[in-house]
Amino acid sequence: MDVGSAESLLALAEELSLRVTGPDAKSSVDALEARSHDLTTAIAWFLDAGRPNDALRLANALYRFWITTRRFDEGARWFDRVLEPGAGDEGLRGRAYLSAGFMPFWLGDDERAASLFEQALTIARHRGDASSISQALGGLARVALRTDVAEGRRLAREAFEVSDAEGDDQGRSNALHLLGVGAQIAGDLLEARDWMRRRLALVRAMGNEFLVASEASNLSMVERQLGDLDAAEGLAREAIQISASGSATASRRRLRSAVSRQSDSSEASTSVPRRWLAPSRLSWTRPRWPGRLTSARTTSGCSSPCPSRWAPRRSNEAAVLVDP
Repeated sequence: MDVGSAESLLALAEELSLRVTGPDAKSSVDALEARSHDLTTAIAWFLDAGRPNDALRLANALYRFWITTRRFDEGARWFDRVLEPGAGDEGLRGRAYLSAGFMPFWLGDDERAASLFEQALTIARHRGDASSISQALGGLARVALRTDVAEGRRLAREAFEVSDAEGDDQGRSNALHLLGVGAQIAGDLLEARDWMRRRLALVRAMGNEFLVASEASNLSMVERQLGDLDAAEGLAREAIQISASGSATASRRRLRSAVSRQSDSSEASTSVPRRWLAPSRLSWTRPRWPGRLTSARTTSGCSSPCPSRWAPRRSNEAAVLVDP
């Protein structure tokens, strides 16, 4: 590894990181996969060369790749290494703490994840960076939703208020997502539907098909719980179609489950491409939330919150997806 190679790899990673969740997702992930060893070698080279900013930039650029390919252990190791020296630009370190927090989060290490998100929040507040404040609050909300739903919802609302005041659509999107899932976990299904519909409308306006697929899948589950199977099926099929088009890396197992529960298997097998009903590697699966959401059969007369018997049996039975 030399300076030219390391800098070339940094440029490659930063370019491809923007495409990992777009129409070119597969080719971008494949390209990063092919150079994975070289890319991490470049991180080490930058650290050894006393260039912490470039090491931080490269780790941050690889975040989506590590998340998409479920390389949480690898991502955690490299974020630990780039953050260990305590050097580098404060903004880059803040972003690295935020991205690093999702590695132990997906591995189920809530204490470590919360610590990293807290450090990201401290830096964001010090810099007065509203977007990063909202994102760090969102990270803490995700952790809290596993054990303290009320606190998770409070943090999500704070994240939304920060983003809304700044006119930050990406921050609004993330916070609306968490508000919807938090309400769903709590059994407030009509409120969850409202938050998710708002989020879906926002990401449609933003033109982000990856997030459209994500939120359509989430809202499909809530519509199914509320008993509107036609709406649930339509949303699930939309998410599948976006995934099939290559515009999003979707959880095909979740979508397959949604479709199979909402229609006859014969209908699903003819109206949904068979290849999208086959098992595949997932990008949305939550390791510590394996249970299925309890179906909530209710009527239009159900007020919010719905009766607790319609809530998930355990707070960890709802899937909180990670937005890019």
